[in-house]
Amino acid sequence: MKKTGAWIIRYALEQIGVEYTFGIPGVHNTELYDELNNSKSIEPILVTHETAGSFMADAISRTSDTIGTMVIVPAAGAAYVSAGLGEAYLAGIPMLVICGGIRRDTDMSYQLHDVDQSRMLSEVTKKFYLVASHEEILPTIYQAFEVANEGEPGPVFVEVPVNLQLFTGEAGSLDTFESFQARQPRSNLVTDTDVIEKAADMLLAAKNPGLFLGWGAVDASEYSISLAQMLNAPVATTLQGLSAFPANHPLHTGMSFGKAAVPAAENAFKNCDCMLAVGARFGEIATGSFGVKVPRHLIHVDINPDVFNKNYPAECTIAGDARVVLEKITTRIREKQQLAQIEGQGVKKQDNNTLQSKIARDKRNYLKEWYQHDSGQRVNPARFFSALRGQLDDDAIVVADDGNHTFLVAELMPIIKPRSYISPTDFNCMGYCVPAVIGAGLVNPGKQVVGIIGDGAFAMTCMEIMTATRLKLGGVYFVFNDGELSQISQAQEIPYNRKTCSILGQINVRGVAEATGAEFITLQEDKMIEPVITQALQLASNNRPVIVDVNIDYSKRTRFTKGIVKTNLKRFPLKTKVRFIGRAISRKIEAS
Repeated sequence: MKKTGAWIIRYALEQIGVEYTFGIPGVHNTELYDELNNSKSIEPILVTHETAGSFMADAISRTSDTIGTMVIVPAAGAAYVSAGLGEAYLAGIPMLVICGGIRRDTDMSYQLHDVDQSRMLSEVTKKFYLVASHEEILPTIYQAFEVANEGEPGPVFVEVPVNLQLFTGEAGSLDTFESFQARQPRSNLVTDTDVIEKAADMLLAAKNPGLFLGWGAVDASEYSISLAQMLNAPVATTLQGLSAFPANHPLHTGMSFGKAAVPAAENAFKNCDCMLAVGARFGEIATGSFGVKVPRHLIHVDINPDVFNKNYPAECTIAGDARVVLEKITTRIREKQQLAQIEGQGVKKQDNNTLQSKIARDKRNYLKEWYQHDSGQRVNPARFFSALRGQLDDDAIVVADDGNHTFLVAELMPIIKPRSYISPTDFNCMGYCVPAVIGAGLVNPGKQVVGIIGDGAFAMTCMEIMTATRLKLGGVYFVFNDGELSQISQAQEIPYNRKTCSILGQINVRGVAEATGAEFITLQEDKMIEPVITQALQLASNNRPVIVDVNIDYSKRTRFTKGIVKTNLKRFPLKTKVRFIGRAISRKIEAS
């Protein structure tokens, strides 16, 4: 059977359940876009910028069971998409990119967009495919989808030369995806029962066990909850894993567990003698710039065995799916506890009520500390997030961008349901939030979706709100507006006592709303918080994007910011430390 390559691509994407594609048509994919327009199950979305499109695709994969998919032109399109590819690659998020390619049926050199895309994207893709014939297209896309989702997920890139898209050729067997899957060998990652037994024994032998959960544990919260309750163990998360454990549970402590963590987490983990880390790689942000102390008895569970023993040595490592492994550990501990109860044995754990009351007290006191902070004529972050949490549904999706506001969310905004918080993390792209709100909104039409975004990050991708308006998507964008790149300006101010290239000036946020067709509200001071949030959510429920210009107070630093500054300063050689401190003091004297 002869078909155009574009037809085969469209058929393949329908088979794997793609609902939306993102991109901008160009000379290397116009035939494919025409085919997508014929699809009854796929909606191609025009974006204002391919980078923003890649963040939309990322958000779709994080907040739904469908894969975020890009359809782009080569070279420039691929370069723009690389930001989203990097974000997905380091975060373990599946993504599929279908890219046009230069003609391969001619000997002509210096074609438009003529670059080696595989070399350009080798560091940010899990696998790259260059299709050579019509017959290869269908199995390649099926395989790419499988690779994107298997093991530790990640982005996969498929280049289809434009001549294959335009012209007909022998399509080969047009298998359904189900029949393709049935023929593929399955690698069953079987977890050794001995290592499960060892992990269970270690946790039961500990007096003060603790859980540390990352994104890899986000779909295993029922087992994490059961395990934490059986062990009476405090639970901390990574930034990316904020939604892996409900923040309203009495054993939840917060993000991280060292000096850069909130008091509830730091205190609860101070005497931790055995830690179960699941789906967490002990990266820089999650550990407060590697400032945490991890107990010698560390059990590390991850789908990717390459992460083991990188930054902190583990006594017990388990390679496997978090949900499967946690279910087995939970079952074995329950069996052992029941047996110990019968025999009158077992290690005495910290009293349930004592630990939980300490966590609750520390959380109350930290919030009180923020409430007592005088924000003057600006908006107090703690009061804002308390009000926002109070008006959002438990399953509302909160999207944060990269910046000071990210850590305010982590410390002050309780996240309740799995996959209800997403943000850039290790690749750390500013500009993520606006398009990610759009992507999350597309695949979660019944849920509230709100974005927390600094003014600097907002300036990067704010015009993408045009896409939200065109699609009639109701999300709320809370723009924390202080005229600075505050996370960096604060980091500069402490050691340098000056701010270089981190002052933005004033952004006309109302003008952006007018330009993109969004509703606009201004939030100037604390007394306006409740009514403004109510109004914003109401307007968004009518399928309109809403921009709220928040006159935020950033004068009080987060525990994270203060903690990483101290941690990094301690690592400096004495001479460098003296130079930094001396320079900061002299500049303060000069300024006064």
